[in-house]
Amino acid sequence: MDQLPVIIFGAGGLGAAALDAFQSNGVVVYGFLDEDEALHGTEINYVGVLGDPKDDGYLKLIGKKCAAFIASDDNIIREELVEMLNERRKVMPANAVHPKAVIAETAEIGHGSFIQMGAVVNSQAKVGNHCLIHPNASINYGASLGDFVQVGAGSNIGANVQIGEKAFVGSGVTIVGGIKIGENARVGAGSVVIKDVEEGETVFGNPAQVMK
Repeated sequence: MDQLPVIIFGAGGLGAAALDAFQSNGVVVYGFLDEDEALHGTEINYVGVLGDPKDDGYLKLIGKKCAAFIASDDNIIREELVEMLNERRKVMPANAVHPKAVIAETAEIGHGSFIQMGAVVNSQAKVGNHCLIHPNASINYGASLGDFVQVGAGSNIGANVQIGEKAFVGSGVTIVGGIKIGENARVGAGSVVIKDVEEGETVFGNPAQVMK
């Protein structure tokens, strides 16, 4: 995990979880930025919600001396904030990896991803940029996740599975080894996926079937 002090974009539940991950690693969190003005001036575990994410007064802190982390599960918001940080601060968001997650030494993790408590990323697995791996999810050996992929709590991604960019995997899903999940596909909670899912498809059930 990055050791620079961090500003967290988003003061909702995911932001609070990210705060716990950073603090558990001994990383200082300066504060939160959130569009909701009702949250400004409040605190989460004694860390203040400072203001708006687009306020230059706070953005200027981000760079060599301070990192940023985006705590939102909305890919549209995440993409907008990533683009803003790239353009205005020339930085990529930091990773948040909870100390109770297990990451193999041969695993690869991009920028701006959140690996939550109890998650496992096995040997030679690849996690792209800006992914969300929720608690107790398992990414087995050789699996590959594209950018902006979300994997729900307790899901099991089998060996050598390939998941395309912006795909969503709900909680408690099992994807058997070697399956391919296309870009922007969605897998409903509790599903068991035993065959490939095409780009943009939504599947659900045991075994998972395409939802019309």
